Amino acid sequence: MTGRTLLFVADPLEVFKISKDTTFSMMREAQRRGHRIAACEPRHLAWRSGGRVHAEVRDIRLTGGEGKAWFEVTGTRRVDLRAFDAVLMRKDPPFDSEYFYATHLLEQAEREGARVFNSPRALRDHPEKLAIMEFPQFTSPTLVTRDPEEVRRFHAEHREIILKPLDGMGGMGIFRVGPDGLNLGSITETLNRNGTTTLMVQKFVPEIAQGDKRVLVIGGKPVPFSLARIPQGSEIRGNLAAGGKGVAQPLSARDREIAEALGPVLAARGLLLVGLDVIGDFLTEINVTSPTCFQEITQQAGFDVPAMFVDALEAALR
Repeated sequence: MTGRTLLFVADPLEVFKISKDTTFSMMREAQRRGHRIAACEPRHLAWRSGGRVHAEVRDIRLTGGEGKAWFEVTGTRRVDLRAFDAVLMRKDPPFDSEYFYATHLLEQAEREGARVFNSPRALRDHPEKLAIMEFPQFTSPTLVTRDPEEVRRFHAEHREIILKPLDGMGGMGIFRVGPDGLNLGSITETLNRNGTTTLMVQKFVPEIAQGDKRVLVIGGKPVPFSLARIPQGSEIRGNLAAGGKGVAQPLSARDREIAEALGPVLAARGLLLVGLDVIGDFLTEINVTSPTCFQEITQQAGFDVPAMFVDALEAALR
């Protein structure tokens, strides 16, 4: 298709680790196809009455270089977001107040004619831990509460549990409590901040030893390989940010069942790219803000994930 103009709203380009960064791989594939690329950060978005949502953006070209030399700036300008063929929201979590405000600016840009992926409203409507509540048929026993007595009853029933904050990322703040209940009270107090903050508790799934699988869904269809993020040493977390080892592997029948059930539903809501987290046979999270693992799967399995993504983006823009 004729070259499009794409704006990536992301973290500062200078901090990208291009050996594994998924947004970088999207840009590289888009440029290979002749699309033009610009970038900005959420802090560059602005709106004023009587005008439109605009941003100070950098037009860039990927150079093929390493480190901070992987791109060059060919120009800077202030431009309305609706002037781009697509705006891709790729800011990494946390989903904090500033991220929330950015989604409202992006939604206003949509009203003005911009095409934004993933949909700003869908980003707000699918908090990554809580989105699984809509699909209980695929989850392990789960509790969402701020009540320590509820947590104790859940532990008494399931004996071995995982506790985690609702706003964590990269495995941050995840605790495992065994049958002896050691430190359950202290951990609960830490995560619920003495009853003021809601947390999530799930039955421990021992298949975590085989990996926390990232199943990517693009345009409603599953990528045929997952990345199993396998805990190392005495660690219980498989997250790559927590030192997990990523191993690409074909989807299991259960992985595919979950992805094919959720994919069309989520795509219809404007979620072009989703990352499902699956441990054993259970869905544990639905990641929508900035799903990753494109490069790891492509390099290990030989399946071109960035190409599948840009195919889906081009189809959406048609």
